[in-house]
Amino acid sequence: MTKTLELARSYLGTKEVTGPADNPKIMEMYRTVGQDWVEHDEMAWCAAFVGHCLETSGIASTQKLNARSYLTWGEKVPSLEQAKEGDVVVLSRGTSGWQGHVAFFLRAVGQQVEVLGGNQGNGVSITRYPKSKILGIRRALGIATSPRPELRVVQQQLKDLGYHEVGNIDGSYGPRTRAAILAFRADNGLPLGPDIDPAFVAALQTAKPREVSPERADGKPAGSRILKASNGQIASGLLGVTGVAASAIAPAVETAERAKDVTERSAALLNLTEWLSPLLPWAGVFIFLIVIALAFRARAARIEDYRSGKTP
Repeated sequence: MTKTLELARSYLGTKEVTGPADNPKIMEMYRTVGQDWVEHDEMAWCAAFVGHCLETSGIASTQKLNARSYLTWGEKVPSLEQAKEGDVVVLSRGTSGWQGHVAFFLRAVGQQVEVLGGNQGNGVSITRYPKSKILGIRRALGIATSPRPELRVVQQQLKDLGYHEVGNIDGSYGPRTRAAILAFRADNGLPLGPDIDPAFVAALQTAKPREVSPERADGKPAGSRILKASNGQIASGLLGVTGVAASAIAPAVETAERAKDVTERSAALLNLTEWLSPLLPWAGVFIFLIVIALAFRARAARIEDYRSGKTP
């Protein structure tokens, strides 16, 4: 929020114009949050100021003039002790349930909280309010670095949409989650930035699954060690089953012989030698078939992961 707060500070001293004229800076704040129907700067503009600073610094606001709309914006800061400079503070004002004031948190001073906001004394200023007036403190999602339960939901949604670079669904905002968020924003025409803001969340709910290029959808991963190993196992298994080129499959035959020997010893211990004797020659073949089946399965899974975009 440093960029947002720096922008907010740059407006310190901005005031409403007395009389019929209007301060163009304040009028621009209304327009930034989509409220260009407002004709004069006397209209309550504390939320327009906060929204303008957020939007201009690349973070989506509520785009509303109602200060209390920020009570559901971003992420809740559990207590005043955990508030950071630049967090959004919503304060009570007046006697009606819809009234309120919104500004940027600076610090706590005794029984008061110091905030930087618009429409404070008809201008942008730093003012103190009683702590008792605080209705809520909010922070833009993606700014905090500590794990958050709600981030797991976002991670799962990204993964379901094909942004597999998100990695593990662990609730931690790490570099892989950041990469997935940036990729999603780029694909969906959102401003590039790491924040999980309201615009990002809204786009996440309506976004279509990530497209996979035709070349990738029908291709195979080049240089994959899994594919090479699987192909080698399949080839060795087939050679073992068919018995072709005995010298080339000596290691495989030796493995099959050892398996047969183990089977014979186990059968002898259980008095099953006579019953199993006709089946023993097929023990090695059976082992080869299992190896081949598992290799085919690993190969198919690797290709599917590549074609779906799960892996490089």
